[in-house]
Amino acid sequence: MSVNPQEAKRVLALSDEALMLECEEEFFVASGPGGQHRNKTETGVRLTHKPTGMTVTATERRSQLQNRGAALERMKAMFVKYSYVAPKRVATKPSKGSKRRRLESKKRTSEIKASRRGEW
Repeated sequence: MSVNPQEAKRVLALSDEALMLECEEEFFVASGPGGQHRNKTETGVRLTHKPTGMTVTATERRSQLQNRGAALERMKAMFVKYSYVAPKRVATKPSKGSKRRRLESKKRTSEIKASRRGEW
């Protein structure tokens, strides 16, 4: 999914609380290592940013609060990625000096190869 860079920059300017208000938070049972506490409680956190539809999850910790923080950091990292705008490329011509150096290099290579040929 692609996000408009201006929208991503707007979201990055928000505080954590304001960003959480724009997100839908869902808790679920996160399976895996961590024992009964992790396997029987809803410690997994899924954040969905409602305006853009971006979704991130965090399930690696046994604490819901820690997973919420991790999910929020992932959400911010995702918006950092989408806020990047590549600079415009400007077409340029090779300078006279670089043309001359390239031609001299080709001439040297040509002379080396010609010297390998021996006379028949």
